[in-house]
Amino acid sequence: MEKIFLDVIKSRRSVRAYKDEQVKDEQLELILEGGMWAPSGINQQSWHFTVVQNKELLNDISNETKKILQKGENDYLRKLGENENLQIFYNAPTVILVSGDEKAATPMEDTSAAVQNMLLVAESMSIGTCWVGTIQGLFSHPQLGEVYKKKCNIPEGYKVYHAVSVGYKKIEGQKAPRRKENKINYIKHL
Repeated sequence: MEKIFLDVIKSRRSVRAYKDEQVKDEQLELILEGGMWAPSGINQQSWHFTVVQNKELLNDISNETKKILQKGENDYLRKLGENENLQIFYNAPTVILVSGDEKAATPMEDTSAAVQNMLLVAESMSIGTCWVGTIQGLFSHPQLGEVYKKKCNIPEGYKVYHAVSVGYKKIEGQKAPRRKENKINYIKHL
């Protein structure tokens, strides 16, 4: 039975425990198609998606990102980087790197909208995802950034803004925290 769209939105959670099983190609293609149909500034569609299913490369990216996080100024991120047990993609079998054309009008917004679409398409199929922004540290690094862009075949002139870990959930039915109150204002005609 298909989920009603608002139910999909409400049930989506960041998943940090995945089964070892690789996501089926047909499902992955639907997730990517969702990203391709996101809104974009001036309809430039400035995104590019790099699908990584190489465990060695994902572990390498994770380890290098953690080293950079350890040297950062943000206490939370520094502690994250110091966690020896953390793999930043939570050992997901698939990671989608989402990059944007740096010459586009709104690459950050375009790629963010694409990520949100992919998260919701995945949830509609009960596939787990986690939006991982910490990879910006590695791909923006003055020396290592270019090295990893080449390793991941990121197109010239594109910047990696996000990553999405993708896999089948080990745990189903996580409860959502309550929504914060007083987050909406209305201004109407008198």
